Amino acid sequence: MDIETLTLPFRFGFMQNAFLISILVSVPTALLSCFLVMKGWALMGDAVSHAVLPGIVLAYILGLPLMIGAFAAGMTCAMATGYLSNNSRVKQDTVMGVVFSGMFGLGIVLYVSIETTMHLDHILFGNMLGVDQSELWTAGIISVGVGLMLTLKWRDWLLHSFDPAQARASGLWVNWLHYGMLAALSLTIVATLSAVGLILAIGLLIAPGAIAFLLVRTFQQMLWVSVLVCMISMLLGTYASFFLDSAPAPTIILILTAVFIVAFIRRQRMTRRMSARRIEQA
Repeated sequence: MDIETLTLPFRFGFMQNAFLISILVSVPTALLSCFLVMKGWALMGDAVSHAVLPGIVLAYILGLPLMIGAFAAGMTCAMATGYLSNNSRVKQDTVMGVVFSGMFGLGIVLYVSIETTMHLDHILFGNMLGVDQSELWTAGIISVGVGLMLTLKWRDWLLHSFDPAQARASGLWVNWLHYGMLAALSLTIVATLSAVGLILAIGLLIAPGAIAFLLVRTFQQMLWVSVLVCMISMLLGTYASFFLDSAPAPTIILILTAVFIVAFIRRQRMTRRMSARRIEQA
């Protein structure tokens, strides 16, 4: 292909907006994915992303901004999960599965019971090619806020992720860190609504951190590598979808999955080489 064809996607306004929101969304999702992976909260991201649906529908019915409804529903799901897991014998992952599936079912029931011009597939799978200026501003503000919060206090959240008891003994406000992480998670999912939707948001909240975990040795490096991997994958997926005539969000997730597989194979080979060297030295 010639240069004119290769640069064709950058000439359209809707593609420019798609590239821009890819850059904005990649920062908070990648940073959060590192903490979710290290803390073992992968299912929490899945739970919150599914649970915001009833909040969106209720906000539409009440005439409120959809962002407010999504954030409120996400926090409700997170707090309900924490309360039930702390006050019952059921494990947290089981409680998460029950809560998020129940709230997702409630959202579907509410959606089909009303007449609306709001497309369900756009909520579930995103609409990157239809992003408007207000959605760009929302994603940008959330990205800056969550990004600054996580990068400035990453050591506190890292200690809380590994050892909450030690974090409390060190004088950290453990409850603030806990609910601050949940609030950041809910806000980030709100930012990704217009980009990849609810269903595919979990891919952005897990894959970048998992890939970085396989590639680097320190958590600080993990943060930067996850952002870089997520941003490049989102831009490449959006660019490739133009020529493949596919939806950008699933294309992005496929690229992240392929990168994860490559990183996993690389890590396995390195582990085998190290084991072989130890055997030779012994």
